[in-house]
Formats: sequence, structure tokens, C-alpha cells
Amino acid sequence: MTTPPSAPLDFTHETRPVRVVFRSGASVTATPGEAARLGLHRVLVVCGGRGAEAARSVADALGDSCVGVHDGARMHVPVEVADRAVEVARAAGADGCVAVGGGSAIGLGKAIALRTGLPLIAVPSTYSGSEMTSVWGLTERGVKRTGRDSSVQPRCVVYDPDLTLGLPVPLSVTSGVNALAHAAEALYAPDASPLVSLMAEEGVRAMAGALPGVAADPGDAWARGRALYGAWLCGSCLGATTMGLHHKLCHVLGGTFGLPHAETHTVVLPYTLAHNASAAPEAMAVLARALDAPDAPRALQELARRLGAPRTLAELGLKEADLARAAAQVAAESYPNPREVTANGVLGLLTAAYEGWEPRAEDA
Repeated sequence: MTTPPSAPLDFTHETRPVRVVFRSGASVTATPGEAARLGLHRVLVVCGGRGAEAARSVADALGDSCVGVHDGARMHVPVEVADRAVEVARAAGADGCVAVGGGSAIGLGKAIALRTGLPLIAVPSTYSGSEMTSVWGLTERGVKRTGRDSSVQPRCVVYDPDLTLGLPVPLSVTSGVNALAHAAEALYAPDASPLVSLMAEEGVRAMAGALPGVAADPGDAWARGRALYGAWLCGSCLGATTMGLHHKLCHVLGGTFGLPHAETHTVVLPYTLAHNASAAPEAMAVLARALDAPDAPRALQELARRLGAPRTLAELGLKEADLARAAAQVAAESYPNPREVTANGVLGLLTAAYEGWEPRAEDA
């Protein structure tokens, strides 16, 4: 039986235009047609070093409409990397961009779109979900800035489960938990809506159910497709709502301290949820139902650890001396969160994640 909401419905929901193509082999069978549908004839393909092989397959499929492959994507999109990619796109006379790969590649494609206005097609090969958002991020002088701009929203997202078959299990797991973070924070965002909540619950259920299958058999096409479906839903939640404490923490830990993006999300998420639990009981109930567990923060931590994910911020390279600095930086900025953000509160959260304590719900 569904529990009635504690207050009358009151929300605003905006649907952002994006075309989604989801099928096995779509990266090479659908991308050329999607480029043609957008009227593109000189497309630059961008990727990172690890995804270069898949990107070149897409470039080959594009044929004469591809003007080159730029493999300069880097984690957290350093501004100098974005500057170089924009130069390459302009020198090639590109009229569009296809980003093939994970969040770094898609982030670089968004940076090109932001600077040039070129339409973007995203072909994700991980479960980050960033392809479904108008959020961009750039890192300059140790500070990661993010914003929203409709120009960076991909015009089309091509989901091909086959592209994820070669994704190593450790990255599959952390990328999947990264996606779960998008859905989890959307549940208590100030601009949440009933549709977002439905997508979030289904996305969490799909992803959490698929990851054990991916870890047990990386070649399981059904599990890979189910995880990518979950990533689409979780990313859509992020695209429709405002980010809170968890995402801000990860942006600071990544942009300022150089921690790896997906792994940082994986370690921090259970602690952020425990920190916010008493101020967001309905969101915690939805997460618990989707995870089929009584305690969502603990269930997420147990899932990640069972699948071999990193356990602590110390493992990721953060120094104990950095905790107070990170907490002060996070608390100094204004952003929505169901619980008041204070330097002491954030420091306690980070200390628990640094040492790997069991996440415990805190009183607001």
C-alpha cells in the first residue's frame, strides 16, 4: 500500500527536449542517421584515450561527414583541455559534435557546445548519466565550476549496451553508483516532481538490480542493458532537478583535490544520505523501497562494498589535513539541501567517509 504524501502536491516540471535511441549496436547503426537528421555534415568526434577505439568505430560509421577524432577528454574537464578542443572544432570547420565515452568525454563535448553553440550528440559508454542533462562543468586553478545552459543539452543520446561490454567491472560499479547519486538527490531536490520521483525509484531499482549481474558476468548483455536503462532514468532525474550537498561535495573533492569522479560519488553517497536522512524521510522511504532494504544508506554502502568498490576517501588519495579545508569550501557556497549545511556538519560527514565508518542517520 502506498503511503499518502504528507502535504498537498505542489510542483513545477519542465521537460527538456532530447531524442533517445536505445538499442544494441546503435552507436554505429544509429549515430550517422541522427547526425543527418540534425543536418550535420562536418562532425567532430571527441573522446578520451580509453574510449578511442569505440570513438573511431563511430567515426568510421559517420564516413565522409566526420572531420576528425579528438581524443583529448580529461576528468573534470580542465579549462585548458576545453580550450584546445574548441580550437580543434573551429579549425576543422565542424558543424556538430559527437561525444563518445563516459562523463569526461561528454563533459568535453558540452564544453565545445557551450563555447561554440554546435549541436551535440552523446554516445555514452559508461553509466554516469550526464548525457541527459544541461549541466556543464569546467575546472580552473583547482576549482570546479558548474552551470546549466540549454546549449549543452545533447540533441540526441544514442544508448548502445554493446559499448559497455568492455567497461571494467570496478568502473562499471562506481559509474553505476554515480548514477544512483543523481536519482537519490533528485528525490529531495526543491524542484522535484511526481514524475521525477517515479523515474528516480525505477532508476535506482534497475541500476541496483543490474550491477551484481554485471560484476558476476561482465559479458551479460541483459545486465548491461538494464544498467544503461537505469543510467538513463537517473541522469534524467539530474537533468530535471537542482543538485544538493552530495554533488557539491564531489565537485569540490574532484576539482580541488583531484579525486576520481565516480569513485568519489561511490564512497560519499551513503554518508550524505545518512546526513540528510532525518530531514528527508519521504526520499529515504522511496530509496529503501527501491533497494528492498530497511536502511537505504547502509544498503548502498553494502552493495558497493560487496562489488569491490573503494571504501574510504583515504583510499582515493585524500589527506586527513584536507578534510577541514574541503568542509569549509563546501559550506561557504549556497545551494539547496534538505538539511542546513554547516562546516562542522560537513566535516563530520567527510571524516566518516575518510575513515570508512558505518553510515548512521543524524538528527537534523
